[in-house]
Parts: sequence; structure tokens; C-alpha cells
Amino acid sequence: MRNNPTGLMSDNGYAYPSETQLRNIFASSCVESVASRLQVPATDVYDRMKRVELFRDLIYPCYDTLHTQSREIITEDILEALRVREEKLKTNKK
Repeated sequence: MRNNPTGLMSDNGYAYPSETQLRNIFASSCVESVASRLQVPATDVYDRMKRVELFRDLIYPCYDTLHTQSREIITEDILEALRVREEKLKTNKK
């Protein structure tokens, strides 16, 4: 039997997502949560997060810690990181 993270006796042929797929799903859910909170399109949030490198510096490297938190805490943390990084980007352009 292949690796079965559910611990069930049979996985009924279910193909479990890889670690990379899980991280991508998590990143996507982070974008959606922030977009919902800000009431803006997810594509806008994605562009903002990508511009300040939140995926590279926060979402992916901190996945193991972040995904154990509540959606509310994750969203707040990302919003704060986004605000700080965008402000820093503005300051550096002056």
C-alpha cells in the first residue's frame, strides 16, 4: 500500500496531493482569503503579493507553521506583511 496520510486501511485508489501541490493549494487559499477580506479581485492580491515577494519569503518557506494557524490569523499576518512590504517599497522608490 502506498503512503496513506489518513491512516485508513484502504485509500480506495485516491491519489494524495504531493507536498508541492499542498503548498500551492495553501498559497492559493491565502490569496483568496486576503482578497475576500479586502473585497478585491484575487488577481489583484496575487499581483501585489508577487510584487513584494510574499510567496518566496513568507508563504512557501513558512508553510509548515502557517498552515497550522486559523484562517483568520493567517489572513491578518499576510495583510500585515503585505502592508509593511508595500510601504517599504514606496519608501525605497523615493
